Amino acid sequence: MAAKKICVFPGDGIGPEVVREALTVLRTLEEVAGKRMFETEEELLGGASYDVHGVPMAPNALALAKASDAVLLGAVGGPKWDPLPFAVRPERALLGLRKELGLFANLRPAVVFAPLLDASPLRRELVEGIDLMVVRELTGGIYFGEPRGVSFVDGVETGINTEIYTRPEIERVARVAFDLARKRSRRVTSVDKSNVLEATELWRKVVSEVGAKEFPDVALSHMLVDNCAMQLIRNPRQFDVVVTTNLFGDILTDEASMITGSIGMLPSASIGGKVGMYEPIHGSAPDIAGKGVANPLASILSVAMMLKYAFDMHAEAGRIEKAVERVLADGYRTSDIYREGEGKKVGTTEMGDRVREAVLNQFQKR
Repeated sequence: MAAKKICVFPGDGIGPEVVREALTVLRTLEEVAGKRMFETEEELLGGASYDVHGVPMAPNALALAKASDAVLLGAVGGPKWDPLPFAVRPERALLGLRKELGLFANLRPAVVFAPLLDASPLRRELVEGIDLMVVRELTGGIYFGEPRGVSFVDGVETGINTEIYTRPEIERVARVAFDLARKRSRRVTSVDKSNVLEATELWRKVVSEVGAKEFPDVALSHMLVDNCAMQLIRNPRQFDVVVTTNLFGDILTDEASMITGSIGMLPSASIGGKVGMYEPIHGSAPDIAGKGVANPLASILSVAMMLKYAFDMHAEAGRIEKAVERVLADGYRTSDIYREGEGKKVGTTEMGDRVREAVLNQFQKR
């Protein structure tokens, strides 16, 4: 089997640090398999690209992504680049990649690892057993709608963004959510604001039609976004697969991440086109960049999602996930999930070392 080609964008801030640990876990899988399975090539993206090329995504970076089997991303952005014109800020590279690669569905799992139950700000009995998947529409809605911009309207400075969805955009992301639900507990919650936003009134109508016509075996419920935000805190275990718009998904998944203990624990997969993109949901955290304290587990778990969704390597993905749980069970914690007197605080590299060791141990015990 030919080696899978992975385009790697370490990005900005802590991105290069966490991506480095994720890639070494991949190499550990190759070590135990005794063969080369992955070919990786790096390019600049985001602020790092702007500093060299004057744009957040150069043509050669996009070409590499399109020519690869999958993309692994660290993080982009930071206050250093905030004064830049909107069109060349690092985040534009991320939005551009999603659009150019046709990545219309973002999968964001929120799973509470048993050893981290007490790291959640919610009571143990509320979070124990949480295993939900948010499917966020990624290339439509208010982030891409036209007209947009800041201009003077009748002499008044005015900012405009447009929330717009078409039937095909809603249908395709709904199908992703229903397909996932069939492999889980066959339950989908669609989140909108249909009582005041016409765009999401259409969202509710179309999701209902797709469910009834194509997925009658999957139970569908609807929830307004403000109620969903409350229910995620009140009773998060009621959810299994949640499908929602670009804006609402962006906000709700950050809320879900804190329920699990730390945003540094959650991976994501962006799919829909030929080439998927895999990244932790956290940002570039410039305040801790270069200090060796960032949590690499979200990046490592993003690699597990890549193995599962891009390469159909479910066994290998499972080994990484089991290794992460083993390391947490053994008490190793980066600073974001450490509690005084509980476990051993470690840095980025040591956490990566412990995961690699746990992967190797699974094979040595066979």
